Amino acid sequence: MESMLNKLKSTVTKVTADVTSAVMGNPVTREFEVGRHIASGGPGMCWRIYNGTKKSTKQEVAVFVFDKKMIDKYQKFEKDQIIDSLKKGVTQLTRLRHPRLLTVQHPLEESRDCLAFCTEPVFASLSNVLGQWDNLPSPVPNDIKEYKLYDVETKYGLLQMSEGLSFLHSGVKMVHGNLCPENIILNKSGAWKIMGFDFSISSINSSDAEPKYTCKEWEPNLPPLCLPNPEYLAPEYILSVSCDAASDMYSLGVVMHAIFNEGKPVFQVNKHDIFKSFSRQLDQLSSISPTVLNKIPEAVREHVKMLLSVTPNVRPDADQMTKIPFFDDVGAITLQYFDSLFQRDNLQKSQFYKGLPKVLPKLPKRVVVYRILPALTSEFVNPDMVPFVLPNVLLIAEECTKEEYIRLILPDLSPVFKQQEPIQASNMILLIFLQKMDLLLTKTPPEEIKNSVLPMVYRALEAPSVQIQELCLNIIPTFANLIDYPSMKNSLIPRIKSACLQTSSLAVRVNSLVCLGKILEYLDKWYVIDEILPFLQQIPSREPAVLMGILGIYKCTFSHKKLGIPKEHLASKSLPHLVSLSIDNNLNLNQFNSFMVVIRDMLGRMEAEHKTKLEQLHIMQEQQRSMNPSISNPGNKSEETQSPPRSGNQVEDIFGSTGVNGKENGSVTAGAASQPNRMSLTLEEKQRLAKEQEQAAKLRNQQPLAPQTIRPASTANSQAKDLTSSLLNNITSLNSLSLANTARPAPVQGATIAAFPASSPMVSNGFNPPMGFQTGGMGMGMRPPGGGLYGGMATTTSTPNFGALTQNHVSVGQTNKAPNMAALDSLFTPSKPKVSLNQMGPTAAPGTNTPWLNQYGSAQTAQTQLQGVSAGMGGVPTGFGMQANPFFSPQNFSQPAATPSMNQSGVKHSASVNNDLKDLFG
Repeated sequence: MESMLNKLKSTVTKVTADVTSAVMGNPVTREFEVGRHIASGGPGMCWRIYNGTKKSTKQEVAVFVFDKKMIDKYQKFEKDQIIDSLKKGVTQLTRLRHPRLLTVQHPLEESRDCLAFCTEPVFASLSNVLGQWDNLPSPVPNDIKEYKLYDVETKYGLLQMSEGLSFLHSGVKMVHGNLCPENIILNKSGAWKIMGFDFSISSINSSDAEPKYTCKEWEPNLPPLCLPNPEYLAPEYILSVSCDAASDMYSLGVVMHAIFNEGKPVFQVNKHDIFKSFSRQLDQLSSISPTVLNKIPEAVREHVKMLLSVTPNVRPDADQMTKIPFFDDVGAITLQYFDSLFQRDNLQKSQFYKGLPKVLPKLPKRVVVYRILPALTSEFVNPDMVPFVLPNVLLIAEECTKEEYIRLILPDLSPVFKQQEPIQASNMILLIFLQKMDLLLTKTPPEEIKNSVLPMVYRALEAPSVQIQELCLNIIPTFANLIDYPSMKNSLIPRIKSACLQTSSLAVRVNSLVCLGKILEYLDKWYVIDEILPFLQQIPSREPAVLMGILGIYKCTFSHKKLGIPKEHLASKSLPHLVSLSIDNNLNLNQFNSFMVVIRDMLGRMEAEHKTKLEQLHIMQEQQRSMNPSISNPGNKSEETQSPPRSGNQVEDIFGSTGVNGKENGSVTAGAASQPNRMSLTLEEKQRLAKEQEQAAKLRNQQPLAPQTIRPASTANSQAKDLTSSLLNNITSLNSLSLANTARPAPVQGATIAAFPASSPMVSNGFNPPMGFQTGGMGMGMRPPGGGLYGGMATTTSTPNFGALTQNHVSVGQTNKAPNMAALDSLFTPSKPKVSLNQMGPTAAPGTNTPWLNQYGSAQTAQTQLQGVSAGMGGVPTGFGMQANPFFSPQNFSQPAATPSMNQSGVKHSASVNNDLKDLFG
């Protein structure tokens, strides 16, 4: 490992020393920073090419350096000839300006050790690409070693050479004199450029006359750097000491042959006997063999054969070569059009850019990235052209690696992200970027996403164009997983909510809801519950599409395993909102059914969760009782005479197992079908409750009736018969009423059990159990024929609480004797006639409107349709009457305090009465 590091260090040190020694002291280094040695070119490959940057502008350049140490072996006059020849070539190149000629950025500078000048950025010379690696760094750079020319590059490169020669011959009246691969430079974008004007010959005639060129005789004794490359020279140079534009065309033919033959020219020339070599070459050219040209594409083979003709007049000129069918290639034409874009107006450019996406896939990636992309990004300075150029740039970006995207594309895209003028172009740019948002978020660095990409998305959500908002909302879910959570929570979601609430477009509102529904999975549970679900209740419109969107968000949140809605939120917010939406008149049957499915699922889960909680609580209470028996039977008082409220199990024994599920914090929790306990009372209800308690207190202050055994009197028997007869007469209207699912034990005389807490008004006569009566009547759960309000919700009628008659304890030693009911007569008005069961309910004052009766139908309907009982009679010990039923209104059901609810004197517990009561109340 250490040896490798030392080798690397020595290599770097050697390269640095070479650069320093070659360029040190040259004026070029004052303005340019010289970098790595990348290529070689020029006559005899004598110029070393370095990459570099301009110190003031950081502009990238290529630095050509000729190290004078290369010619130390020559005599001084030969050195001077070489230096003069090189200076001439660079000076001539600096004077000439054309797209097909290498552009000089800084003129030639000479120092004691070197010559140097700067040009546009360069990749390599054509000679390097074809495998000639003289004067290259060691080891040879991989990008040069592995470089292979594509067909489109070759075609367009030869076309560029033809155009360059056409400029020299027709425009400047000049013959290049040394056109060969080492004098053809490939710049960084892949364009082919001509250099090496060391042996160029200008016309001696005036510009208007036919050009005439004179050339020097070949001098074999001169250093090679003072002579052109003989392998690419036309035969007339050597044999007849003449040249013209056709001589360059012959050189072009040899270059074409070399390109298709791995860099080999047509003939190898013996430089020591050049005249003999050219004479033999002339004979071969007169009858050129087909095998010489067999590697050249057939489409251009005949043209190459004409270019290699011995007779100069047979050779096509440069202008004719630019028009041959071989160059009618889609890729070559596309590249040629890019080179002439500066001559086109915006309309022509826009038409060209619209068709470009069809051509780009047919071109090699290297050509697209390094040749076409720079031309496209240069158009970003023209705001009107950006919407036409941008799709092509993003199409290229898809084929680039992330590193290439960051290095070559992103620097030019960053200003476009923020472009807002002109408005029409800005809207089109937003649409284009939104369609490629996944690409941008995948390849753009996080910091740039936060600073440039996401602000553009926010701008699209706030755009005045409905089309842009819709597209943005449709696309956001496709890349939501790529957005960081803080940006989504603090910036994206609030803008989506704002777009939904403020828009006047139904499509935008619906798409906002759909968008939120699709990105719920990327949010946390409590953010959804605190921010998303409350937002749904703020949406003002009630179109079916909006309602279904709201339902969809509720459903996704409820059913998603990561999210979910707590049962407290379901009960207090979600279900009330959904129920109110479900009955909207705009919904059709299928939509209503969809609402009901979700509502039923929510109710089912809420019931299951709460039931599980109550069961667990019940188990805990039972465990506590088993650990401390004194809790279930405090003191030594007998159960027959104990009056305080009993535990939950005792209440179950009295009212049946289906009436009561459990008890917590002093209140009994009713079953799923029981009514909620409304403990908050109005002022009027409190006043009436105070009157009731005062009446009950008066009753308790009267003579208490202790349990006693007396013989039945005849008057008591007759009163019991009257009441029994009245009950039997009305059994037919109540025959289907059932207050519990399980049969209750028959009443047994002599057992005094508190069915209600002591705080309720009680009446005790020593025979019947204490019975609590409220002025407004008792609450009995039933359902009208049509299902009533909310379907299965229990309604009420004013029927006495006969559930208190059932008992679960039998006192030993007590006999079944008829009691004397005369003691109760003093508690009721003597003059009040006996009433039947139909007449026991509260009667409203004449002319008084009773909303409850109007809502649930006539009294007859309420009395005859009692099949759908939802809750057990007497299922709630505390607040069982008006306070427990939300539909009770005390002011509508009040009676004078002096009016008794029921005349209890004369009740006889015969076997038939017990059986009838069992059938009636279970």
